[in-house]
Amino acid sequence: MNPVFIGIDPTAGRRPMDFAVLNEDLDLVQHGQGNLDAVLELARAQACAVIAVDAPQSPNGGLMRDPERRKSYGLPPESPKWANFKVCEYELRRRGLKLYSTPGEIQAAPKWMQLGFKLYGELRSAGYERYRPGSSAPKQYLEVHPHAIYATLLGHLPWRKDTLEGRMQRQLLLHRENVDVPNPMTVLEEITGHHLLEGELALPALRNHDELDALASAYTAYLAYRHVDRVTCVGDEVEGQIILPIRADDLKERYR
Repeated sequence: MNPVFIGIDPTAGRRPMDFAVLNEDLDLVQHGQGNLDAVLELARAQACAVIAVDAPQSPNGGLMRDPERRKSYGLPPESPKWANFKVCEYELRRRGLKLYSTPGEIQAAPKWMQLGFKLYGELRSAGYERYRPGSSAPKQYLEVHPHAIYATLLGHLPWRKDTLEGRMQRQLLLHRENVDVPNPMTVLEEITGHHLLEGELALPALRNHDELDALASAYTAYLAYRHVDRVTCVGDEVEGQIILPIRADDLKERYR
């Protein structure tokens, strides 16, 4: 049974979710946008799939408020700093990888997080299990954070994703990881003085940042399933882990 690897980017819950589907050869077999029902229809149609979602999988479990756990991280036991973050969020933020803070109550979470919680719940109802390294379960889901994916693959912080250079940087990285995307360096051939002056800079070979985030998520799902030695699970297993496409020994203490 050949698996597929699906990346889903909820895009803050205000627009349709972007998704990308890769096969084992990292060919892009499907991509697009859809609401929750459409994305779930795609997930339910798979006999074997690993789905990576760019959203927290559960509310904050309050583990960082525990004085003993804080002490184990070298933090002042009674200090309020980091108390409102999940363990996985703390582990990324202390390395310079910025991301959200997940509230402890569902209703206190922003709409896009609530959409993510619902998506994970529906995936579980459809037979998907939480990812565990080395598991052979045919249907699994995992949590990812694209900014951290790009930073750990690059070894440094990427350019802003909403800039031309940031999009090209991300797509070039995926291209060099053998993901089925065009080489963005060909985009430079489309940038001419005439196009700039006329305001007609169409770049069909360059993916937008939501599409790139979905592709990076799908690629991380592929690594997690087929190359488990190349990923690291950050955070507490019960509270929710974020999967990074890098070996634990190669994870930097700080990304700049």
